[in-house]
Parts: sequence; structure tokens; C-alpha cells
Amino acid sequence: MVDVVARDVRFHVQRISPPGVPEKVVVFLHGLILDNLSSFYYTLAGPVSSLGIETIMYDLRGHGRSERPPDGYTVDDAVDDLAALLAELGVDKPVYLVGNSYGGVVALRFALRRPEQVAGLVVIEAHTVGDGAGDWTEHMSNTLTVTALGLAHDDLADQLSKIGDRKLARAAKLADHLLNGTTLIDDVAANPALRGPDLQAIRCPVLAVYGEHSDLADAGRQLGRHVPDCTLHVIPGQAHTVLREATPLVRTLVLDWLVAI
Repeated sequence: MVDVVARDVRFHVQRISPPGVPEKVVVFLHGLILDNLSSFYYTLAGPVSSLGIETIMYDLRGHGRSERPPDGYTVDDAVDDLAALLAELGVDKPVYLVGNSYGGVVALRFALRRPEQVAGLVVIEAHTVGDGAGDWTEHMSNTLTVTALGLAHDDLADQLSKIGDRKLARAAKLADHLLNGTTLIDDVAANPALRGPDLQAIRCPVLAVYGEHSDLADAGRQLGRHVPDCTLHVIPGQAHTVLREATPLVRTLVLDWLVAI
């Protein structure tokens, strides 16, 4: 593990490099608030690296062990962070991006803004896609606002520390700092939705994985409908947490796709 400074922000990075010169590089992008690179470390990164593929995981700005600046949390900031991070790591070939939830949004935006740097995308339960994206973003912003008020008012982190739950206390403290100490909520609310013409401009191969009962299932259908080279898998009986709840199947889908392309 290393710390890499990109765009004047310190990022916590984990990189698994197989022997020799790997043909492919996969970069993992996690979700918001309580998520970090560990969600991939224990699910997909190891199996992907066993294929001889170089894997890069990092904690997004403000998350996990990365630095938490007061601003810079728009999706465009995340795209710029990723581009700068790849440059600092010396990655000069097109990469495969695997994004879960908000990480999938970053992956899609990166493919649109920097198509020459993207060989393919795996999008797992990404939001802000399709006709209902605006409503979902507003709901997300409202939920984060209510959570922020609750954390600030109830001193949840201190309460959890007092009863000895240090892990949850640390998570609550991180969420409090992110939601009440940065511009993240406003920045997430300002993220524009991707529409059909945007999706049609994505020319790299895309694997989209969604849960049958997810609130975002329509986003997956939009990807399958508009992205020219998209393979959509809807996992029966699952909701938004498919990466955690259906890990073996998601792992098989991702590995088979990476081998095939």
C-alpha cells in the first residue's frame, strides 16, 4: 500500500502487480460515504489479479484512509482525481474501470471525458443514469442531508464509543466529517444525469450488473438500451447490494467478461 498525492490530495492506494508486464490494468472505484477500497479487496481484486491482470484500488477523496479536503466532491472532480492518480502511478495504457454504485458513475463519466484512457467498463448498480436519474439524485441528496443532521445532533460516534463499538464509532465519525465538514452533499446534488445521447457516446465495451429488485434497475435497462456495446446482467432476487450479497456470481460475471474481451 502507498500514499499518492494527486491534485494536491493524498490518496490511499493499493496496487497488486503480477510478474512480468501485464496486458490489462483494472482500476476499482467504490461507492459513497461508508464505502472504501476494502469492498473490492475482499471480493474482486484478488481473483482479478490471479488472471495476471494488474489491479489498482484507492480510497476516493475524503473516504477511507485518503485525505479529506473540505471541497471537490463532484463527479467531475472524481474524474480529474482518477486521471491525475493514473498519471502519478505511471499508468500509460487504457484501463478497465470497475465501479460500484457511485464508483460506476465516475467510471461512466471518465469514459465520456477521457475515452482514450478506457479499454472497458464494469458498472455495478450505478445511479444518475436515465430518465429517472434526477429524482434519484434528489432523493439521495435529501437522505444524506437528514443523515448529516442526525449525526450532528445525536453525537452517534460518541455514543457508539461509550458502548465499546469502536468499528461503528469510526464509521459514524467518518460519515459525520464527510457530510457535515465538506461540500459532498451539495456536490452530489449538482451532478448532472446521463441521458440517452450521453450513453450512446460510450464506445468501449460495458458490463452492467444490477439487482432485480434494485431501485436503480431502470438505470441498468437504460445502459443496455443505449450503450452500443453493453452486456446487461440482472441478478434475480437481489437489490442494490449485489456486490456484497451476490459476490460469487458477480465475481464470475466480471472474471468471465475480462477474459473474453
